Formats: sequence, structure tokens, C-alpha cells
Amino acid sequence: MSRNDEVADLLEEFADLLDATGVEYKPTAYRRAAENVRDYPAPIEQLAGEGEDAVAEIDRVGDAIAAKIVEYVETGSIEELEELRSELPADMAALTAVEGVGPKTVGTLYEELGITTLDELEAAAEAGEIREIKGFGAKTEENILGNVDFARQAQERERLGDARPVAEAALSFLADVEPVAKVEVCGSIRRWKDTIGDVDVLVGTDAGEAVVEAFADWDEADAVIEAGTNKASVRASGMRVDLRTVVVEEFGAALQYFTGSRDHNIRVRNRAIDRDLKVNEYGVFDVSDVDEDADGDANDTGGGQRVGERVAGETEEGVYDVLDLSWIPPELREDTGEVDAAAEGRLPDLVEEGDVRGDLHTHTEWSDGGFSVAEMVDAAADRGHDYHAVTDHAEGPGVFGDTGLTDEDIREQADEVARVREDADIDVFHGIEANIDADGAVTTSDDVLADLDIVVASPHAALDEDDEGATDRLIRAVEHPEVDILGHPTGRLINSRPGLTVDFERLGEAAAREDVAVEVNANPARLDANGDAVRALVEAGATIAVNTDAHAPREFDHVRYGVHTARRGWAERSDVLNARSAAEVRAFLND
Repeated sequence: MSRNDEVADLLEEFADLLDATGVEYKPTAYRRAAENVRDYPAPIEQLAGEGEDAVAEIDRVGDAIAAKIVEYVETGSIEELEELRSELPADMAALTAVEGVGPKTVGTLYEELGITTLDELEAAAEAGEIREIKGFGAKTEENILGNVDFARQAQERERLGDARPVAEAALSFLADVEPVAKVEVCGSIRRWKDTIGDVDVLVGTDAGEAVVEAFADWDEADAVIEAGTNKASVRASGMRVDLRTVVVEEFGAALQYFTGSRDHNIRVRNRAIDRDLKVNEYGVFDVSDVDEDADGDANDTGGGQRVGERVAGETEEGVYDVLDLSWIPPELREDTGEVDAAAEGRLPDLVEEGDVRGDLHTHTEWSDGGFSVAEMVDAAADRGHDYHAVTDHAEGPGVFGDTGLTDEDIREQADEVARVREDADIDVFHGIEANIDADGAVTTSDDVLADLDIVVASPHAALDEDDEGATDRLIRAVEHPEVDILGHPTGRLINSRPGLTVDFERLGEAAAREDVAVEVNANPARLDANGDAVRALVEAGATIAVNTDAHAPREFDHVRYGVHTARRGWAERSDVLNARSAAEVRAFLND
């Protein structure tokens, strides 16, 4: 992995600390630099090796920031950043995970009350100390106290989008270790859950100790937590990565055992018991002729775990097949009916990553994106998309600063999109991401919306409504005659804010009735709607759209997170709007 994300994170921390200590203007410069470093196609460490001038060639990275990047790559630290950390020794990431607490608030809380941790923040709120700070008040204190638990829970789990690249780096490394015959991730990360506790990796090998030794020497491991004969744990990019090795003939059984949720595995084990079989991490065993009190035999080295004749275990498919089950995709292994469906041949033909043919929600430099219309369209074409929609932010509630487009801006942008469309190799839709206000009204004027190819309407403000109010609000937006897609319906940000609580069955019925698609926003900070919501939407007959909400070309790659989220909701290709051809999409939009 390149270190672009690592350096970008540091620049964002720099911006937060500058913000918190009252420095003006510079925080914005650092955030813009961070965004462009993150998006830069070449490894930042390679540029740093060529010197500050090479780093400064990155857009919006000035000489001062370039010097700090080189300093970090060469020494592992930035002196000025360390000074800022000493000046404000607060756990910025934990405190800003509390909704409504930004860097400036952290600075004020530290200056006034010496708060540096979530526990200290909670104690101050419970003691009524925060309301006494000028500019805060009882309502602010109440909101902070109400969101501390969510922030604390968020600190315990990593977002899938942060963990998956670490997991894939581990897979890539281990695949090249000579004694490794098979390697795969397992656990919640293989089920593509939106957050994970740690990264679990399983290796099939006849030389477990050698693999453990190599893993402990992995150059991306910051520290070795523990290492034994067939297990090891390291910390990489701040995450715990656990390795387990098994012999090759047991790999499939172990992969099945360590992938499924607890409830899924219980369901599978109970099905095995009904057939006089035993399923565990070592295989599937016929125990029909085994004494119930047997501890094993001379060939049993697993303390009773390998009792009986092994009838499956080398592959997952074999484990499920011997139980008269179709192979169950990992995303479905949550005990929500998948075992019965596998037994009855009713498993869905899940949507695949390659089924998505275009993106219907993206941004450009016209609003808060970093690239031109032409650059985004060209990047979409380079990725093999058949079509692309330009849907910048319209002005309205919840849109940051002055980045939202006015009605006049939207009409002006239409001319540019038309020019790009003439030269494009793919279909280009012109649209807008309009805003849904607290009452469910779409805040862009109807006559402008009517002239667009596509309208994505999204909630960006008032995200603390109750279940009934939130659902009614979104249904009203869905019923707007110009709305085509309901964007990120809950407005959640994983580990940052919970967003709206929505009755997705009711919403799905309304969306199906109005021929409006509901978005699965593939941005790994959102994954909204989530898998449970997708299941309810699909069962209600609604169409979904898997969009990246991309603000830069590299974010088109996030589509996989959206696809796997849709798979967690049992979605098939036919359920996904942008798995259809451009002509079929136009027909849906014009219906």
C-alpha cells in the first residue's frame, strides 16, 4: 500500500489542531492538501524521495506543507505537529466523534475545563459544567451527553472502508509466502459488515510456524502483539490483524467456521446434528457410530474435535454440500433465513461488482468535488462505465458553506455538461443532488428540476427526527414528481453520527409506487442504506441504485462497498437501477 492515506490523515489532524487552537485560514489549506494527497495516483513516499519540489507539484500542496510531508516520510514525525499535540493534548479523534463537537469545540473545552478524553467530557456534561461555558448552554450540553455513548462505541470498531485495504495488504503479503497454499479473510470483514472489530486472516499450510514467523516480519506491521505456533496477531495501520493457520485439508471447514455469524453457525451445526454429523473448524464428521461419551481415538488430536469419519472440510462448498445446502455467500451468513433458502434452492442470485454499469451520483469542482466535469466523465469512461451522471450539490439546508449551486448555476452548468457530452465516449446525464428540508420538501425550484435528466434528493440537515417523522419526511420527498433517486436516506456517517431512523418497509412501498430508486451510497463512511434496509426495500418492490457519491475519480473504486452492502440485503442484479443499460436507465427516469 502507498502511504498517501496515512499522510493525508496527518494533514487532516494538523488542520483540526490548528482549528482548535484558533488559527485561521491554514486549516482549510491543510484539508485541501490532504484531499489531493489522498487522491494523488502516485505513492507520496516516492515523490518525497525526489524532494520538496516534487511533492509541491501536487495541486494545493504548497511549499510549507510539502516540506512537512518530506519531513514525515524521512523521519516518521513532524516537529510542528508534535508541538501542536503538546499544546492541545486532547484525543481529537474520540472527542470529535461526538456529534456536534468539532475541533474548535475541543479547543474551547480544553481551554475552559481541561477536557482531553470522552470520559472527561461525559463527566463534565453530567456535572452541568459545559452549559456554563460562554456560547454553549443547556441544549448543547444535553446533545453532547446524549451522543457520548455512540462516540464511545464508534471507537471500538473500525469502518469497513478503513479495514478492508489493510486486510487486502495482508492477503497480498501472505499469498507470496512460500508455504502458504490458501489464504482468505474471514469473520465480519468477509461478510462485508459496515464496521469490524479486527482483521481476521486464515491460511492453509503444512508449515504453520514458518508462516507465523514470516507474518511477524511483515513490513507493514507496526508491532507484534503475540505469536505462537499457528497463530499470531500484529498491529498494522492502527488495527489488530489476527492470523490463524490450519492444515490444507481443514481450510474449508475453518473458513466456514470463522466466517459466519454466531447465529448462522449455530443454525448450521444444528442441521448437522439432525443428520448425525458434527461440524466444527476441523471438518464435518460422521458421528452416527460414535459413542456420545467418546473423547476421541488414537487418531484424534483435537480433544474430541475430530471424532468420527471426516466427510468434508477441505472446501467450504463441500461443508455446505454434505449438509444438503447450496453454498451460501458470506454476506448472507447472518441467520436471517439463508440456511432455509439454501436448503430449498431459494438463495438469491446476488448482484456482482461487475454488474454496475455507471454512477448516478457524483460531484465536480462546481460544488465540493475536486475535478472538472470532463475529468470525471473521462475517468468514468476509463473504468469501463457505460454512462455517468453529474449531480453536484444544490444550495440548501445542510450543504457546507457556499458550495451548493443556485438555480442560475445549475443552468450554467448544463451548458458545460452539454459540451462534454458531445465529445464523450459514454452517455452523460446532467442532474443535481437537491436537499430535503425538515418537512420533506425539495428545496430546488421545480422548473429547474424539470429540465434535468436526473434528480437525486438527499437529507443533509435535521437528522435527529424520530422514526415516524423521518419516514414521513422521506416519503414526501419520494412523492415529489421530479425526484428520481432518494440519496443516502438516513444521512448517517459511520462512527460519527447515527442519522435518521427510518421505517424502510413503508419507504420501500412508497418508492416502488412512485418509481423512485433508493440509494445505497457506496462511500465507506456512509454505506447508506445499509444491508438490513436494502432487504426491506427489495422485499417491498423498490429499486435501489448503488452510487459512489464520488468527489474524485479514485472514489469510483468505492462501488464495491456499495455492491457488497446491497448483497447483504439480498439484492439481485434486477433490483439495481445502474446495473441496467443507459436506455433502460433513461426509461426509468422518464417514467
